Amino acid sequence: MTELVDYSGQFDPQFTHYNFTKETLLNLLESYSGYIHKLDGLWLYKVTDECGEDVAHACDGSIAEESLLYELRVMTSLLNIHGDDVATVMKYLQVSPWSWGAGYEIDLKNNDYAIITYYSCPILFAIEKEGTGREKTVCGELEPKVKADLAHYFNPNIKVTGLKVPPRTDYNDFCCQWEYRLDR
Repeated sequence: MTELVDYSGQFDPQFTHYNFTKETLLNLLESYSGYIHKLDGLWLYKVTDECGEDVAHACDGSIAEESLLYELRVMTSLLNIHGDDVATVMKYLQVSPWSWGAGYEIDLKNNDYAIITYYSCPILFAIEKEGTGREKTVCGELEPKVKADLAHYFNPNIKVTGLKVPPRTDYNDFCCQWEYRLDR
């Protein structure tokens, strides 16, 4: 069977995603990741408009917590990612659908210590563009909790510290930087 680079042409009643080339599947994954980011922003804006920022922020935190646990269970099982060190957390971050839209660099000092620097972040860019200052809430309150919850899934003793967290004053600088440390 010929691998497809797209789905142009006639309708195929036997179609499956397995028909696509690896490159097309990777493009779809990247697109789906973008869709997750877009969907996250759209529902948050709608809840904010309808119910106010406090309710939207509370909902965002609750949904982030529940969806993260689901994502962690599915992805770690699917990709056989298991362990209790910082290196395992970094492996997970590399495959998370949320990471596809972000430009980042992981500096793994050893299996129990890493620094991750985000150079681009679609969520931060959207928040900065709206100009309401929500990065204080999202990046300063919600994101540290999400990052800690993610790390604690692998080991509750991993400490996550924001080394540089928005709001930014220099927009030519990176978006944020986080330290993951496990003292044994």
